[in-house]
Amino acid sequence: MSEEKKSLNFLEQIIEEDLGNGMPKENLRFRFPPEPNGYLHIGHTKAIGISFGLGQKYNAPVNLRFDDTNPVKEEQEYVDAIKHDISWLGYTWANECYSSDYFQQLYDWAVLLIKDEKAYVDSQSSEQMRIQKGTPTTVGTNSPFRNRSVEENLELFQGMKDGKFEEGAHTLRAKIDMSSPNMLLRDPLMYRIMFKAHHRTGNDWCIYPMYDWTHGESDYIEQVSHSLCSLEFKPHRELYNWFRDHVYAYSKSDLPNPPKQREFSRLNLSYTIMSKRKLLKLVEENIVSGWDDPRMPTISGLRRRGYTPESIKNFIETVGVSKRENIIDVALLEFKIREDLNSTANRVMAVLDPVKVIIDNYPEGQEELLIAENNQEDESAGYREVPFSREIYIEREDFREEANKKFFRLKLGKEVRLKNAYFITATSCEKDENGEVTVIHCTYDPLTKSGSDTEESKRKVKGTLHWVSIKHALKAEVRAYDRLFLEEAPDGHKDKDYMEFVNPNSLEIITAFVEPSLQTAKIGERFQFQRLGYFNVDDDSTSDNLVFNKTVGLRDSWGSGQ
Repeated sequence: MSEEKKSLNFLEQIIEEDLGNGMPKENLRFRFPPEPNGYLHIGHTKAIGISFGLGQKYNAPVNLRFDDTNPVKEEQEYVDAIKHDISWLGYTWANECYSSDYFQQLYDWAVLLIKDEKAYVDSQSSEQMRIQKGTPTTVGTNSPFRNRSVEENLELFQGMKDGKFEEGAHTLRAKIDMSSPNMLLRDPLMYRIMFKAHHRTGNDWCIYPMYDWTHGESDYIEQVSHSLCSLEFKPHRELYNWFRDHVYAYSKSDLPNPPKQREFSRLNLSYTIMSKRKLLKLVEENIVSGWDDPRMPTISGLRRRGYTPESIKNFIETVGVSKRENIIDVALLEFKIREDLNSTANRVMAVLDPVKVIIDNYPEGQEELLIAENNQEDESAGYREVPFSREIYIEREDFREEANKKFFRLKLGKEVRLKNAYFITATSCEKDENGEVTVIHCTYDPLTKSGSDTEESKRKVKGTLHWVSIKHALKAEVRAYDRLFLEEAPDGHKDKDYMEFVNPNSLEIITAFVEPSLQTAKIGERFQFQRLGYFNVDDDSTSDNLVFNKTVGLRDSWGSGQ
């Protein structure tokens, strides 16, 4: 096997083999088929990346198809959000399709299956069908309605379509094999009665096709060459092929290329829930503020938190394509956003837990503008001016009256460097009645100005602190997010509900002070708050009320086992 062949993932190898066996390259077509019953999450990005990535690799079209066959759970809001998320990730689809576009064709094919005695109307209750279906170790038994005549089945199916029966009165089932070891082949449901308005077809239909019947036939109608899905659908492949082959027999002159289903492992992420149903519960019970809450693993939540399309795509590329399920450490995703923002985010100064510093020998009323580099990783980022004055804020944790030799920040009698400014030495501090430090008094050395070429400025100082000038600082709201779940596998316990693992301290709202250059920061803009982490401007932010979300810290705060 050539080196190039070895470097291909198994899906690419399948495609290369098909092309080598005579499939015309122009027949390649892929699709991403979400159900619009919730917002896309990080798990979907793997499927998105695979399908659209193959489309880019082979210059083949990729359809965006909404599998919208359940009007109870589906909404136009979700359709719009899905389109926005995929576009934001940087992908372009060839055609926007809907399974509901094919309702009439699916119905017509179902009629042909009835005429071929491959489908029948069942009048059992759902509970009766469940019992009659058997178990993985015992065969099922035939429905008492399995041998209805073609004429009776056609009449009943037409009556279902015309709204003559109540919900649950009848279903349409494929007639396959009630003794099959694959329980999905034991006369699966094809249609159920539902008197619910559809987000696109309104009240035109009161019967809706089931997923297994709809999905493969939609692939076939769109002439998708490779139907790629997650491993949970591997048992469905045999049913997929059964439906496909029968429909192919009806329409091969018009639709010559039957699709091929192949499966890859899902993306499972630690400390994360991937079920849209369970994510919806978090929204409905106000555990989070909405689908785009920055603690949510949804693409919209990640975007609002400050993640970039590049970081997510790099994460998916690193995870790769495999056939085996495993759990990916969320720390890898966090590493990817740090890696991206390190090279692209401008540096600014902000103080989240302020304590006042007075530089006693700095002239009262004097101000100056200091020059600061925006991003040392990117020379083109340029410089900005940062105001400096006699009174500044530093982080409370950056000062101790006394400390051991390993504490390199500010302590009484010791010198530190103020980022982009001067060296200061702490001389005394004031405290309140509780013993908490309220003011730190310092002196500064005017010959140590950052960027100056004096001997004094070349002194070795181990500690460098960030700061903001009190007179010029802007007050800002900072939303510091932690992981939403405290358990690595919140959904992996048989005896406990995932809601028991919700982190009650996943959001801390902080009143912070930031440098004045951030007055003009735009929604979505990303910054590194020096020494603190990466932050972005939240959707709620205004010029009068700056709001920042903490995207990720500079280091993995969970690395020590917190």
